[in-house]
Amino acid sequence: MSTTPPPQAPSTATHPPAAERASDDGALAWLRALGPRGRRAFAGAFGGYALDSYDYFTLPLSMVALAAYFGLDSGQTGLFTTVTLVASAVGGALAGVLADRIGRVKALMITVITYAVFTVACGFAPTYETLLLFRALQGLGFGGEWAVGAILVAEYASAQHRGRTLGAIQSSWAVGWGLAAIMYTLVFSVFGDDVAWRVMFWTGALPALLVVWMRRRVQDAPTAVAARERNAGKGSFAAIFRGPLLRTTIFAGLLSTGVQGGYYTLATWVPTYLKSERGLSVVNTGGYLTFLISGAFLGYLTGGYLTDRLGRRRNIWLFAVLSAVCILAYANIPSGADTLLLLLGFPLGFCMSAIFSGFGSYLSELYPTAVRGTGQGFTYNTGRAVGAVFPTTVGFLADSWGVGGALVFGAIGYGIAALALLGLPETRGKELE
Repeated sequence: MSTTPPPQAPSTATHPPAAERASDDGALAWLRALGPRGRRAFAGAFGGYALDSYDYFTLPLSMVALAAYFGLDSGQTGLFTTVTLVASAVGGALAGVLADRIGRVKALMITVITYAVFTVACGFAPTYETLLLFRALQGLGFGGEWAVGAILVAEYASAQHRGRTLGAIQSSWAVGWGLAAIMYTLVFSVFGDDVAWRVMFWTGALPALLVVWMRRRVQDAPTAVAARERNAGKGSFAAIFRGPLLRTTIFAGLLSTGVQGGYYTLATWVPTYLKSERGLSVVNTGGYLTFLISGAFLGYLTGGYLTDRLGRRRNIWLFAVLSAVCILAYANIPSGADTLLLLLGFPLGFCMSAIFSGFGSYLSELYPTAVRGTGQGFTYNTGRAVGAVFPTTVGFLADSWGVGGALVFGAIGYGIAALALLGLPETRGKELE
């Protein structure tokens, strides 16, 4: 017989009393409200997503060197991103089901190990086709990590602070992106391009250390354990396509498609745009990315705060509009106006990241506990897969339109996201059963 405490009576070590949480609204109230176990879960999810980001950005930052080494055109290099994101849809959907069946923490560790192993393998790839295969396998782990980590923390967070808590988790993406940019600057300054891209992938072994710590220190929330026992771990895809959840799944998938289509267009092609079309050196490209990444980090934190204040739908709608405007402005800066290009990177990074801050809390609140992993994993990662069409389209049009001109497809993605919100409810303040 299970000794797991019932979900209606978790210990005060995990969650402070409701009255205490309601009155505690300081800058770090969201962190205190998690309790000791929740804070360890937060650390595990934060570290996992930061390293997920680091491993992802080894490819876009190395894209120019890869194209030269294997003799690739823009369409072939864009295919790297498409393969990664399509595979991530499969991996994310499977990880969501695993999270409902075997637990959030176990599923999270599986995803981290998967993306770490195959990122390192990319560094040994002898051919373009082999690298494409390893990148697809890396995508399986990459796709599942965020959805599982977000659910793990959401189930510890109070309704009052869930937006800020998940926004802080989301900010770790900028941390990993920043680390990758620093490593890119160092590695490509020390090694020749033919070797540097391999070294970048080999540094992707770092997440293995996180798994060792998580195995000892991180646990699922009691409510998730109880729900899994009641349902005998029967998470399934069919459940999210039945009854009222069908509408939720369709529109949440469209929302994810639009936001991620816009985001990955920028994440994939801005480094190439800066280096190839704007003629920046490796060191100068790193400087311009610093503005973009700094804006992203603050955008995640600000968006997390606003998603609790304005609501999930208003926050996403606001930053969808602002992101589209920033993309169009960034792509049309005249030649020679490099200072303006530098400065505009900050609001661009801010807006395209703030829109993501509400995703972790919003998707978690749209689904009941028994299928939360399945629903969030499927909709978020289906959005990644379909959204992968956007950066690929940019790749194929880059030769005729230029990368800057083709970036307009990112703005179209944000328009789709804004329309998808019309089919979804507001969930601010919802308690997770």
